[in-house]
Amino acid sequence: MEADSEGGSGRGSGMEVAVVSGLSGAGRSTAAKCLEDLGWFVVDNLPPELISTMVELGAQARGAITKVAVVMDVRSRAFTDDLASVIKDLDANGYKPRVLFLEATDAVLVRRFEQVKRGHPMQGDGRLADGITAERALLAPLRDEADLILDTSALSVHQLRAKIEDAFGSEASTQTRVTVLSFGYKYGLPMDADLVMDVRFLPNPFWIPELRDHTGLDGDVRNYVLTQEGAEEFLERYHELLRLIGAGYRREGKRYLTLAVGCTGGKHRSVALSEELSRRLSNEDGMAVKVVHRDLGRE
Repeated sequence: MEADSEGGSGRGSGMEVAVVSGLSGAGRSTAAKCLEDLGWFVVDNLPPELISTMVELGAQARGAITKVAVVMDVRSRAFTDDLASVIKDLDANGYKPRVLFLEATDAVLVRRFEQVKRGHPMQGDGRLADGITAERALLAPLRDEADLILDTSALSVHQLRAKIEDAFGSEASTQTRVTVLSFGYKYGLPMDADLVMDVRFLPNPFWIPELRDHTGLDGDVRNYVLTQEGAEEFLERYHELLRLIGAGYRREGKRYLTLAVGCTGGKHRSVALSEELSRRLSNEDGMAVKVVHRDLGRE
């Protein structure tokens, strides 16, 4: 979003505004979900006359809302006339909305509607093709004014997400957010874990009297765990595996990964290895990493 003379869009508020529209069946729902994942506040099918009010309220939220996307379709009355007026009004107030228009060929749209066994919102008593033709004609003026037109005929859901991320995402919003979670098996497996690493194959510092009362956050315990036979090889191989998995997650549009690292009590080995693995992953492009020690302090 371009900044105005006051240092931001919308009278200096820094608010970004996007309008998502297009043909029914062309992917508006997918676009809305993708924008939500990118941190946009998304409102679906808001009456055009309320859009300016909502944007103004968002601009007054003191930074709580900085990106607003409105998804519009022909279910709104006086759709094209009202929406065109709202876009001009927003632009005049300095918000400079970006308009994303989604479309597809008639053949693809017919196939998509038939797959979900739903009628077209504009077909009335006519055929599905009649509804598509009527909607295409109604939206033609909006299409002509769009900043970005995406033809989704040959796009998979993941390819469409990638294009929207390129257009509307920031570097931070397109990263895979990785949570490295240490835990103790005796307290149960984490319910939200995507991957689980069992590090109980390493010697337990619990049996070393001078280390027993310390944790994996302490230098002596950390050095003991990381210098054990197999520890470095394990970290290197798992690091490489996670690099591959993270790249795959980004291609598939998945933005969150929880990696659980477990030892017996969640105090020594899992904590030390979680910290080290988090440090290594933090150097990877496309990953935002945090570490959480679920069971530390329970013993």
